[in-house]
Amino acid sequence: MKLGILISGRGSNMVAIVDAVRSGEVPSSEVAVVISDKADAAGLAKARERGVETVVIERNGRKSAEHDAEIISELRKRGVELVCLAGYMRLLSPDFVQAFPNKIINIHPSLLPAFPGLDAQKQAFDAGVAVTGCTVHYVDELLDHGPVILQREVPRLPDDTVETLSARILELEHDAYVEAIRNITMSIPIAKRN
Repeated sequence: MKLGILISGRGSNMVAIVDAVRSGEVPSSEVAVVISDKADAAGLAKARERGVETVVIERNGRKSAEHDAEIISELRKRGVELVCLAGYMRLLSPDFVQAFPNKIINIHPSLLPAFPGLDAQKQAFDAGVAVTGCTVHYVDELLDHGPVILQREVPRLPDDTVETLSARILELEHDAYVEAIRNITMSIPIAKRN
């Protein structure tokens, strides 16, 4: 299965996916391309260091649909079958979601539907929840919405800060995302999913 990964920043989840594919932990797969909407995304260098093709497609004031059309074209050129959002900080247009129906997944640092959007870890911390975590889900047209693939819980410790809680969630994200992708690649071929 050919994976395309979209990033906007440091790319730590992207690195976890690429390394898992290369090691065979995610079998019968390859990362075909890493695409960033930011030329200065630190994850681009990490992808290149691992021998993965990278493409930068900046928005440059264009409308979302126009920007997404260029990304869709690059993914299709490479035969991408599963699109993985890994710290990609833009809401996808309906056209993008429809171009890859049930073939786009995302990881979010909360137990959705709780705390969607930006700074989910801080939202959870400020709300005083005893347990938070991360969610891997299929992407639809709504923000941090769509069917849940899997969730992992992280307890809030008495001496936690937003930073320590966020770090523990991120560590769990790497394993959870790899597990979700492995489960997808080992199940029914994604082209046949409804």
